[in-house]
Amino acid sequence: MMLTILFFFTAVTAREMQQVSPVQKVLQMMGDMKTKAITEKNAEQVNIAKFSTFCENTDASRTKAIAEGKAQEEQLTADIMKFSSDAKVLGEEIGKLGQQITLAEDDKAKAAEMRKQEHTDYVNTHAEYIENIDDLQVGLDKLKTMMNHAPGAAAASLIQMTASKLSLNSAKKVLLSFLAEGSSSERMLAEDAGLEVTAPEAAVYEGQSGGIIEMMEQLGSKLEDEKEALEKEEANARHSFDMMTQSLTDKIEQDSATRKSKVSQKKGKEMAAADAKGELAETQNSLAEDTKYLEDLKTLFNQKQTDFNSRQELRQGELEALDKAIEIIAGGAVSGAADTHLPAAFVQRGTALVQLRSGSRAPSQTAVSAYLKAQGQRLNSKLLSALAIRASDDPFGKVKKMIKDMIIKLTEEATEEAEHKGFCDTELTTNKQTRDFKTTTVEELTAEIEQLTAETQLLTAESADLADQITAIDAAVAEATTNRNAEKEKNQKTVADATAAKSAVEQAMSVLKTFYDKASQATALTQQGGPIEYDDRALAIMHGASLLQTKTKTKGPGDDVPETFDKPFTGSGGEGGILGMLEVILSDFERLEEETTTSEATAKRDYDTFMADSHEDKSVKAAGVKHKQNRIVKLNSDNASAKKDLKATQAELDAALEYYEKLKPSCVDAGESYEERVARREAEIQSLGEALKILAGDSV
Repeated sequence: MMLTILFFFTAVTAREMQQVSPVQKVLQMMGDMKTKAITEKNAEQVNIAKFSTFCENTDASRTKAIAEGKAQEEQLTADIMKFSSDAKVLGEEIGKLGQQITLAEDDKAKAAEMRKQEHTDYVNTHAEYIENIDDLQVGLDKLKTMMNHAPGAAAASLIQMTASKLSLNSAKKVLLSFLAEGSSSERMLAEDAGLEVTAPEAAVYEGQSGGIIEMMEQLGSKLEDEKEALEKEEANARHSFDMMTQSLTDKIEQDSATRKSKVSQKKGKEMAAADAKGELAETQNSLAEDTKYLEDLKTLFNQKQTDFNSRQELRQGELEALDKAIEIIAGGAVSGAADTHLPAAFVQRGTALVQLRSGSRAPSQTAVSAYLKAQGQRLNSKLLSALAIRASDDPFGKVKKMIKDMIIKLTEEATEEAEHKGFCDTELTTNKQTRDFKTTTVEELTAEIEQLTAETQLLTAESADLADQITAIDAAVAEATTNRNAEKEKNQKTVADATAAKSAVEQAMSVLKTFYDKASQATALTQQGGPIEYDDRALAIMHGASLLQTKTKTKGPGDDVPETFDKPFTGSGGEGGILGMLEVILSDFERLEEETTTSEATAKRDYDTFMADSHEDKSVKAAGVKHKQNRIVKLNSDNASAKKDLKATQAELDAALEYYEKLKPSCVDAGESYEERVARREAEIQSLGEALKILAGDSV
């Protein structure tokens, strides 16, 4: 019996496959089209969501890169201008230093040439003095011998011969005046030479040698004094030249060192400017590329979005048209008419089956019930099991309609679930992209906030350090100004003291020379025991100069009893002693004044250089502080904006997570996968189709 039913079922199935109506084929084709359209529509939504996410991420990264590139471009442009300006200023300063060095070297060379000429003149004059003094001494010795043994005309001849050897006109004229008969003009020449000369008669040569010998001794002393004066003048000139040469050498060395330093600084500025220009070119190229890329991306995004909207609108129209068509085809107007008229033989067989059911159940109905029950157990389908029970109890026509309605219902459920699947795929994909993008954005914003905070802290520390350096510069400038004022005041006082001391020494020397002249004239009186009148004013000035030089206190008359003397007074130590000391003192004060003046000029130049360098350094550091403060303000603004964006993005991420939790029950945690439900539903539809075929075969 079972073999017969199985054979019958197989035969009915084969015939039913050959007799599928055109309406059923159309419905099946439209159902397939709708499924395909939904799948493609969902795929387009997923793809455009991915594309949009990519565009958003790229736009954010490229916009940020463009902003950073513009900021870097502005900074590099400012750096190039600063480096170029510094190099130009250094070049001008180097040129000025070169001119100063050249001028100092020229002055040094000219001074050396002048000093060489002065020294040559001194050597010649000094040799002439030595030669004349020697000749005069030889003549004096011969005269003394001759006056003792052969006085008279021979002495005059000796004086004339001695005068002819002398090269100094003043000394020669003095001697020749003694050979004349005592004219007033010749006496005046001797007096102009500083000698007391009385032209004696010829008898004087024979009777007395004292006047002639004394005159020649005075002439020798005068030549010695002139020679010593010439030597002192040479020593002072040499000392002045050495000081001036050393000052010029120091200035040349200082200016050369400064120029070398500035040349190095200028080269560094030029290299920094060149590096900044290269970096600027790279930055501008990158900026142009990023800008062009972003513009092209925005154009592409707009075009894609427009195309997507048009395509989605068309696809939605297609789905709506398919739904309407399926509704019309599956409705009574089409499907009912098909059941009535297509095919006619199949309808006639249905009528005959109705007539045959008047008293008993058709065998095909029993076969359908058994088949549906077996399929329900095999597929674990409650729907087929329930339908098997209904098929065994309901009339034949009702069972057939019920199976057809069930097929339509399952088809509609498959369509609805496909749409729900597309919705879930789209929403889950979009939600995942949103969650991933927002998570990445939160992480990037968090990292950006940390980076901005760290940079702000670093700039704050650097700004504070620069402020401390500016404070240190101000303190150093204040200290240098205080020291400079004190040094200037001290130098001014030293120069004033030296000037006053020079005046006092010169005045003392003048008084002492007058005194010594009087002392020399008073020698005869002292020999006769006459009183000596001391010049208290000269002694007071002398003691004052000595005190200024030696810083010692002389004893007053009341301290000790004055010492007595037993020989004529000719001056304290003689004219050469005290006046020579005063000349040394005068030279010391002149050197003190010159050295102090030079030291003051050097100190002022060093102070001015220090002040200029400090001002420039302070200006650079102040500009650095201002730049860093502006950057800190910008960073704080960016940090606040980033925190605001982080808060908003975190809220969006939380919303996306919450929405994901809502999607999970229907799209993720459904228990049975979408593929399993589709396979089960297709098996149920196929089983119901087989049941219809069995019913159709039974009618035959």
